[in-house]
Amino acid sequence: MHEQAQSIVNSSATSPIKNLIGSVFIPVHDIEKARSWYCQVLGLHEADHSIMNGHLCPLTMQGSTGIILDTMPMWGGLEPEGAPPITTPALMLITDDLQASFNYLKELGVEIVTEIQDQQWFVVKDPDGNKLMICK
Repeated sequence: MHEQAQSIVNSSATSPIKNLIGSVFIPVHDIEKARSWYCQVLGLHEADHSIMNGHLCPLTMQGSTGIILDTMPMWGGLEPEGAPPITTPALMLITDDLQASFNYLKELGVEIVTEIQDQQWFVVKDPDGNKLMICK
């Protein structure tokens, strides 16, 4: 291991950065369309999730980590193609019933990327091409 990296690992200093994820940003092109899609998929009420500053929509999630839909004007969102999608699943949504979740998303017309794998997970795409993992 590099000497400086080893020094950091062995350091007894406390980091001012918490070991806690506050929210995950998901790049979207059309904030209203994305809000509708995510609210339908997650069983949320659109009216409870305001669009802020014309480009952000925080979604209320269980637990401490949230999702923020964002057109990302500073990160490519102003370009004609918009900010690039997340092409490798970067977040995992939890379900107690994998088959029911798979069937529900299929009925909604959600693009299914994988079938159920190892009886544990599958991947879908949102309308912007972001890949999301659904896991038991």
